[in-house]
Amino acid sequence: MTYIKVKGHDNLIRDPKTNSIINTNMSEYNEYISRRDSKIEDTKKIQNLEKDLDDIRCDLDEIKSLLRNLANGSK
Repeated sequence: MTYIKVKGHDNLIRDPKTNSIINTNMSEYNEYISRRDSKIEDTKKIQNLEKDLDDIRCDLDEIKSLLRNLANGSK
């Protein structure tokens, strides 16, 4: 298959069949994959922290409710 060089970019070529741009620099590609995976991992960590915080809030609300019931029951 014949690719067309992208003007002004030594590491980029265009596939004439699909019109897509392909980066031929493997180190840049590996850096991109690493950054992408890092962002995905960070997003998962944030989601887990948010879920944990919501669980703690629910637990605190339940504890408050139980304490109020104990305080009202002993009057």
